[in-house]
Order: sequence, then structure tokens, then C-alpha cells
Amino acid sequence: MKILIILPNWLGDAVMATPSIEVLCSIYPEAELTLVGSHVSIEALKYHPQCKRHYVDETKKGGNRFLNTYRFSKVLGQHDMAITFRNQLHSSLLLYWSTTPITAGRRSWHSTLLLKHPIKPSHPSHLVEQYRDIAQSLSSQPLVIGNLNIHIPPHRYLRPTLGINPGATYGSAKRWNSEKFAEVARQYADRYDILLFGGPNEVGMANEIESRLKGIKVTNFAGKTTIPELCSFIGGLDLFITNDSGPMHVAAAYGVPTVAIFGPTRHAETSQWMNEKSVIVRHELKCAPCMKRECPLGHHECMKSITAEEVIEAVKNILAGFPPTRE
Repeated sequence: MKILIILPNWLGDAVMATPSIEVLCSIYPEAELTLVGSHVSIEALKYHPQCKRHYVDETKKGGNRFLNTYRFSKVLGQHDMAITFRNQLHSSLLLYWSTTPITAGRRSWHSTLLLKHPIKPSHPSHLVEQYRDIAQSLSSQPLVIGNLNIHIPPHRYLRPTLGINPGATYGSAKRWNSEKFAEVARQYADRYDILLFGGPNEVGMANEIESRLKGIKVTNFAGKTTIPELCSFIGGLDLFITNDSGPMHVAAAYGVPTVAIFGPTRHAETSQWMNEKSVIVRHELKCAPCMKRECPLGHHECMKSITAEEVIEAVKNILAGFPPTRE
């Protein structure tokens, strides 16, 4: 049994697809997976024990993308079944041109024309459940999904360790204030080693937090980790404070106690999946969730109005139930 899986592009979305991937592998224990995705999604998920081939989708690079997609489909070849977690014309074409007989994806005009199972997920629902609804079409057995799963061992720290993630790749509207992150970190610096995380475009925010923590030992990983390193370092944390972001879902995969700060996004759809150690801090505003990359009203109140004291209180609630295990 060979299964072709087109992963979501974003790190968090890719991690949210893992319960569907895991349950398909439990239904088809002999399955050999071929994973296709962005560099980020492949680097996070290529370590799955049933992944036999993996490819970064580079069909947008140079030349005609339709021709590139057709050629790529011939490299992939026919599988027994295939699923795309992207709602994208070229992904539907990739599955169609691979000549795989059983194909599934989210319902759209192109998937209706090109795929055997164009699925409309139940809504409103968590994105994990929407992915499950699409995957269900590949099995006659009910798919009972579990936790998020990343097959990268967590790092083992010697002391209790707090991670701070001030970035959010989707856009500035999802980012909390750097000064407030620093205030929260300062509150717990006597009990935890402090680590800062961020992608290449978030180095400035991490550096600003570090500059506000003078006299406190801080390890700044922003822009310095590979995706597997990022997953491993987050997986070993005792506590994580983050915006709604890909690293937030990585933390959920490892069950890390997490305080997540939400503003313009739908928390019911993209909150940490099945992480009992997580707390969301958000404010109910008439304009939220707007789902915009930048605040369309120019005030950014959904994030600006959240105080450091609120996040500190949320941390206290987390620690009351899940204190650090190392001293």
C-alpha cells in the first residue's frame, strides 16, 4: 500500500494534519508514505517511521508551473491512494496527473473536477477535525484521531526551561508586544533558564526582548535553528509562552505546558489540539477574529489590550497543575 500525502505549507497546519496521518497509518499498517510539502513541513514530518520518500514541492520555481506540476507528478508516480491537505489547484492537478485511482481533498471547483473524493468538512470545527473529515474518505472504518505527533525526540534540558516565542509568520496582527514578553520572562527568570525562539524574519523581535533582559541569562535561538532543532528544543521545554503560531502547535505535539496569546485568529479552529496543559489568553472584541495579517482598523487592540499581568496569571494557573519536573 502506497499513500501519497500533500502536506500543508505552514508548520502549524502541517502539524495539525498529523492525527489524520497517524490514524491512516493505523488503518493501513503496511503503508509506505510519500510526503510532499514545503521545506518547513517536510523537515518537521519526514521522520515518520512509515515515510519512505519525501519531496519539497518546487513547482513554483522557474518556468511554467502547470508544466512543472505535470513533470513532478511523473516523478512521484502512481500510488494506491492520495490525499491533499492543501486547497489549491496545482495540488489537485498533481494528484490527478499522478494517475492515482483514489484521491481526496477539500471540496472546491478544481477538486470536484479532478479528485475522486472532494470533501466538504464539517464546520465550524477544529482544523484537525477538518483534516480528519477529508482523510475519512480513504477508509471504510471510522477514523478516531488522537494527539498531534512529531517523530523528533525532545531535547533534554538540565534545568527547568522556559521558551518564549514572540513571532508569528502569518503576519504582524498575531504578534504580542516584545516589551510585554520581556516582562513575563523577567517574572520567571529566577526559576527557569530562558530561551528565545523565532524564524529568520523574527530575529529583531527576539533581540529586542533579549536587550530588555539585561542581567538575565538568555539563550537566543531566533534565526539559528533548523526545523528539526526547533521541534526538539520546544519539545523539551517545561513551559512555553507564545503567540498563535507554528511553534505553538509543535509544543502541543509534545504536551508542553503552554500559554498561547490569541488576537485576530479563530481560536476554536486553530487552538492547541488535545493539550490539556494549555491556556489561551484572548479578549472578546467585536472586530475579532478578523483573520487579517495586519490590523485593518489600524489599532491592533485584540493584542495590545492583553496585559503582561494577564499572561503571568495564566502561567500561574498552568504551573499550579503542571509544575516543572527538574530542579
